[in-house]
Amino acid sequence: MAGSTAAVVGTGFIGPVHVEGLHRAGVAVAGILGSTPEKSRSAAEQLGLLRGYKSLDEILTDDAVDAVHLATPNHLHFEQVLAVLRAGKHVLCEKPLAMNSHESAELVKIAADTGLATGVAYNIRFYPLCHEAAARVSAGSVGDVLHVTGSYVQDWLLFDTDFNWRVLAGEGGELRTVADIGTHWLDLVQFITGRSVVSVFADLRTVHLTRQQRRGGADTFSGQPTDLSDTEPVTIQTDDCGCVVLRFDNGANGCLWVSQTTAGRKNCLRLEIAGSHQALAWNSESPNALWIGHRDRPNETLMRDPSLMSESASGIASHPGGHNEGFSDTFKQLFRAFYGYIAAGDFTNRPPFPTFADGHREILICEAVLRSHRERRWVDLSETES
Repeated sequence: MAGSTAAVVGTGFIGPVHVEGLHRAGVAVAGILGSTPEKSRSAAEQLGLLRGYKSLDEILTDDAVDAVHLATPNHLHFEQVLAVLRAGKHVLCEKPLAMNSHESAELVKIAADTGLATGVAYNIRFYPLCHEAAARVSAGSVGDVLHVTGSYVQDWLLFDTDFNWRVLAGEGGELRTVADIGTHWLDLVQFITGRSVVSVFADLRTVHLTRQQRRGGADTFSGQPTDLSDTEPVTIQTDDCGCVVLRFDNGANGCLWVSQTTAGRKNCLRLEIAGSHQALAWNSESPNALWIGHRDRPNETLMRDPSLMSESASGIASHPGGHNEGFSDTFKQLFRAFYGYIAAGDFTNRPPFPTFADGHREILICEAVLRSHRERRWVDLSETES
């Protein structure tokens, strides 16, 4: 998108995804920063970028950079977001926005005073049929939202030899699976229904109380075999799976199952929204189909087709019907929305992307989930709000 230049911080799984999405959205990318100068140089070469930065300060003093994308471990987000805002640059941060609600509340407050665009990368909103579902709920065709159910399951941490910084509470936070993938589901259902979660009851589980960490570490989703002769045991205190029962602000109820230990499920988000007139169901492993349920006539399946969808959904669909769009396209569309907002220049308008306020609310939900699990009771979000 003409007029903006970005820099990306993070060279793991998701940082390069941001670079690709930015290029496809027409946003210039000045360079990338890794955890070491060597990783920065290597990533820049692999991604066709001119510059591998040596430090965040180098990015923040680069006048060519208008916006910074943070795709770094969770415990770094708060200080990095603060630094970017103080440098007067727009920021798009991977979730979670911060490690706790005190930090995220402070970032919301500071961001509001800067006049900068600030967003959180809940990219799943930007599957076209998720926008279509939201448009149908908003238009009233679904009726009153009665209940919401679904799951987000993966298998990349199924074995005790699977290890990543995310399993460590000090680096990823005390809540892991709910915070890492469950928040995507929670953000999505609140976006689609227009309703807010107000109370939770959670039952979580750590499947592997001890995991084997390979000395020297390994990249997320690297596919590298683990040499069991070169590992050391690490005690795990974060959740591998769990169930969260929900109440929404309109009286609707729901249930979310999350797991990173479900064999064969690589990245499967499923949801079903039951309304007083219709039901809607969507599955991220078949993202180009939206199921529409009826009581008194045959059910329907809407295939992603811009000519058949709402204006908001067709606006984030780049290809004609039958030409599938997927995960990478969601980042492109998120970035188009973010940088289009910057180009429009009127920050009094409601942002068309997940904001810091959305990111803060997800952290409040996570804190309520963790408290509920530990205290074995319903917890209202009002109890976690500061």
